[in-house]
Amino acid sequence: MKRATALLTSLVLAGSGLQAKPLKVFILAGQSNMEGTAKVSTFDYIGDDPATAPLLKTMRGDDGKPTVCDGAWISYLTGAKEKNFDLHGRLTAGYGSMWGQDPTKPGDKIGPEFGFGLTMDAAFDEPVLIIKAAWGGKSLHTDFRPPGSGPYELSSFQLENYPKQEGHGIPKDFEQWKADKATATGLYYRLMIEHVKEVLADPKQVCPDYDPGQGFELSGFVWFQGFNDMVDGHVYPKHNQPDQFDLYSELLAQFIRDVRKDLEAPELPFVIGVMGVGGLKDQSPRMTNFRKAMAAPAGMPEFKGNVSAVETAPFWSDELGAIEEKRGKINQMRYFLDSKHKDHANADGQMTQEQKNEYLKKLEAELISPAEVALWERGASNAGYHYLGCAKTFAQIGKSLAEANLAMIRDKEAP
Repeated sequence: MKRATALLTSLVLAGSGLQAKPLKVFILAGQSNMEGTAKVSTFDYIGDDPATAPLLKTMRGDDGKPTVCDGAWISYLTGAKEKNFDLHGRLTAGYGSMWGQDPTKPGDKIGPEFGFGLTMDAAFDEPVLIIKAAWGGKSLHTDFRPPGSGPYELSSFQLENYPKQEGHGIPKDFEQWKADKATATGLYYRLMIEHVKEVLADPKQVCPDYDPGQGFELSGFVWFQGFNDMVDGHVYPKHNQPDQFDLYSELLAQFIRDVRKDLEAPELPFVIGVMGVGGLKDQSPRMTNFRKAMAAPAGMPEFKGNVSAVETAPFWSDELGAIEEKRGKINQMRYFLDSKHKDHANADGQMTQEQKNEYLKKLEAELISPAEVALWERGASNAGYHYLGCAKTFAQIGKSLAEANLAMIRDKEAP
């Protein structure tokens, strides 16, 4: 319907001599949670909650299949082990993590892009283009390091310990590590910018209906990343100190400046998706400090009105998270049995694999009820650090990121 309306509008504008509105372009970038690990099979869980049931209706057509947007397209650069590929077409479900899937067509997972794109498609009469660039396991301090931050700099911990070549996580060949670090520094920042420029050089390659006379408008950038930085105690060594992640704030602020410079969009609305795994209940010093560091650029005077931070913790599923904790206890027991831990059942190492499996099966039955097993299968499809692979969570995050972006656009356009 929207496509037909847009076509009619274009004909009316052409007849009146008025200029059609430009293509709205939004850039989404980050690591594995921007890729997205929520399987389409978890969509039904969204409908279980009256608060999100209306959202599910936007995500599915009358035929029960995922919605295919009339007015939104996507170009998605991703890959693994340096083998990158671009997947593009009308926005629908399937532009999430492509790990182990056919790179020639959408897969079976979503990330924030689906909820984001559906929201933007509904908000604008003009067409929408999402350019997404995301890879799992990438850091801001190295992989996405912005050019304005210069070469990678060793932390106080690395300066003190790496030359000794001793201890857990310290490279055995320090000189080779430094050479590899120089090669890796900023690589994914450059790939991201190159991809955006390549798509915008000819938007018609992604949007067949694009009219060059109509042009395009860079309307927003969304950053959703952070886990690899948060868990890197070598780069951020001030464990549990309030200023532990100040460097991340500095790098992210420079990232915003450099993206705007490289894309020649000095006031490009920028949305930060703040780390939310573990939900609101996770008040650990590390998580609390990192969330504050991620959100910090939005409070800087230079970014007033055009940088927004969106907390994603409220979209975490507490009921699924509680089951994940129990699953974690089972996995921990598996480790204890395999390692012959002195305080557990296989301390003497006499248990066979079959006996260990039976022990774990009994423990699982004690910890997780059949109803919880069914709930997990309905709503989750991945681990906690990936928001449990829950479509309800990723769809709400995408929608919230879009709404923050829209608010900045509307504030800018307000008289």
